Amino acid sequence: MFPDDHPGSRALFERALKVMPGGNSRHTVYFPPYPVYAAKGEGARVTDVDGISRLDFINNYSSLIHGHCHPEVTAAITRQAATLQAVSLPTEAEIELAEILCARLPSVEQIRFANSGTEGVMMAIKAARGFTGRRLIAKVEGAYHGSDDTAAVSTYPHPSKWSDPDEGRGISEPGSGPGAAADVIILQMNDVEGGRRLIRRHGAELAAVLVDPLVKNLGYRPASPAFLEMLREETRAAGALLIFDEVYSLRLGYGGAQEVLGVRADLTALGKIIGGGLPVGAVGGSAEIMTAVFDPRGGKAKVSHGGTYNANPLTMAAGAVSMRLFDRAAFDRLSGLGDRLRKGLAEAASAAGATARVTGAASIVGLFHMSGSGETFRDMAKARMENPEAGRKAEHFFRHMLDNGVLMGAPGFFVLSTVLTEADIDHVINEAHVAFSTLRKAAA
Repeated sequence: MFPDDHPGSRALFERALKVMPGGNSRHTVYFPPYPVYAAKGEGARVTDVDGISRLDFINNYSSLIHGHCHPEVTAAITRQAATLQAVSLPTEAEIELAEILCARLPSVEQIRFANSGTEGVMMAIKAARGFTGRRLIAKVEGAYHGSDDTAAVSTYPHPSKWSDPDEGRGISEPGSGPGAAADVIILQMNDVEGGRRLIRRHGAELAAVLVDPLVKNLGYRPASPAFLEMLREETRAAGALLIFDEVYSLRLGYGGAQEVLGVRADLTALGKIIGGGLPVGAVGGSAEIMTAVFDPRGGKAKVSHGGTYNANPLTMAAGAVSMRLFDRAAFDRLSGLGDRLRKGLAEAASAAGATARVTGAASIVGLFHMSGSGETFRDMAKARMENPEAGRKAEHFFRHMLDNGVLMGAPGFFVLSTVLTEADIDHVINEAHVAFSTLRKAAA
């Protein structure tokens, strides 16, 4: 049971606290009283320092599309590491991954690489401003797009700071520059007419609208077709760009969310699965925009883009193999596993009479211990306030899974990999039945 049988993790955490604030470099990996420390990953499993093996249903927050240490990805990294690890010159490996992504994504004709999804979004924003000569960016309230000052506006706005949605006023994240919020217009998720009014009101100054087609912070609430069509229509009319953040949502279709939704963005930010498990980010778009913004020939680039490890050979080699392995057959099979898990979790909740919502699409699954549609960030915040027991239930569910061989996202999500099996999915579903049953007994 956690934490009693994890003395190795406890010792490492106590050691880490002396040299890192909070004991680590990622807030997302901490859970009380201390996180489990990993020692080894193989296939669908990760083993901690105390020798306990669990099915990995987080997969490094989506980046491990083929699980841990896939032999073909590992072989590509090994070959590349023996030849060239980092260099201040371009390599063929960069071209190969670029060719794969440009052939696969309907709106991406050219691409440039970075080292994280945050950087991919940041460069997309800078590209939009450089191309249009405008400063304002519009985004959805509560949508997470990384830690860049502009992208982070109104990611977790406190209810005490909310204003009338029709004002579109943003709230800076603590630590951001004082002018960040003034450069961002805030839209409410799937509010078609409200969003239309705000875009038209600020159209002359609007550089771009940034949207994630499946917003994790909104319980994996998908953007509605009507909302996306409005964004596409209004950005074109305003002379602004439409940016899709597909760092997560690239999983939604073989050609990303845009292939499924039928809406083409002007710029697309990428990360996670395109790097084969190594650090990666990218921004891609039409040849017209990408050339005008980034092409350095003749000193014409509107935006400077450098980075010591951009398109580093190790990531490019791993990414190319990983994306080739994630072909249409692999995508379809993995999405089927996602369907199986969503159906099973919903049935487990129903059988126990539990108040829960199962959400997500393709290989992304959300489980939230509350009712309601959760259409907007404000809906989600109000639902949490009206359901004070939701947090306790989520923690109980997470701890039960942790103690029974499953590593999931503590808030209530699962991100699948191609090495998982139907038996692995069924194990999670069976344990969900037990977890919901114990919650019901505890409430009786």
